[in-house]
Amino acid sequence: MVALDNLIRLFSLARGAFALVGLAAMLAVALPAPRGALLMQVALLTQNAHAAADDLEAGGGASVVAAAGPIRAAEQETAGVREQRAVAEFIARRYRVAESASGQFVSTAYRAGREFSVDPLLILAVMAVESRYNPVAESSMGAMGLMQVIPRYHPEKLLEHGGEDALLDPEVNIRVGAEILREYLGRFGETEAALQKYAGAFDEPTAQYAGKVLAEKARLQQFLARSLREA
Repeated sequence: MVALDNLIRLFSLARGAFALVGLAAMLAVALPAPRGALLMQVALLTQNAHAAADDLEAGGGASVVAAAGPIRAAEQETAGVREQRAVAEFIARRYRVAESASGQFVSTAYRAGREFSVDPLLILAVMAVESRYNPVAESSMGAMGLMQVIPRYHPEKLLEHGGEDALLDPEVNIRVGAEILREYLGRFGETEAALQKYAGAFDEPTAQYAGKVLAEKARLQQFLARSLREA
């Protein structure tokens, strides 16, 4: 039954390919000026049809089903780029950061979010509260960089990056900060507790730090929703 279905698809593809060739010949006579370009386009379509037919003959029908995959992936990628651009513009305006820098921070946060399964907007919200997007910020407690990582508490996470000096590299700082967040989220299973632990204020009863971060994340979400709706 599967073989019969494949033969039917193969016949349809072949018939479509020959129809394209015939159409090209007719249009080449009727439209003398652009016919070279037209024939080239139709030849490409014909070649693709033959390739699809070869795939069906060799491997069943999986390639036909998968053909829509790259299209959907491209659409998702475009949506992702639009989202990141909107967030970067918001950060640049709100915190007076150069758009080139905010774009780098945002793209790194999204990559780290995918790598460590942490919401990138949460990562960016932590950056906002911790350093206001200052990549060379240092505190009296020894916290460094965008996400104010204290190196003496996380030496094992810095080994692969060459030690604590690497924390002044924005990409390293964001990745290490995201990894710490992932660890605390996994340990406590709750965002507020994880954020309080991140700030070293786990026992603080009002959870003030977590409230600030979550409020900033909510601002990012609201702006993003409005921006994408208006686009």
